[in-house]
Amino acid sequence: MTTDELITVDPEILGGTPVFRGTRVPVKTLFEYLEDNYTLDEFLECFPTVTKEMATELLESSRKAVLKPAA
Repeated sequence: MTTDELITVDPEILGGTPVFRGTRVPVKTLFEYLEDNYTLDEFLECFPTVTKEMATELLESSRKAVLKPAA
């Protein structure tokens, strides 16, 4: 799943805030929950429109982007 398949940025949805595709859940909310020591399962329980696959794919994509060696 690509980032474009995971995230929507649309001015008509929360003023263009990046959200998980097909939801109104901001992507930043996942990171905020994890930063506040909530588990992934707790996040998913609070936001049932986000699937576990969506959340883990986003985290994996973020990990790869951050840890990508410089060219």
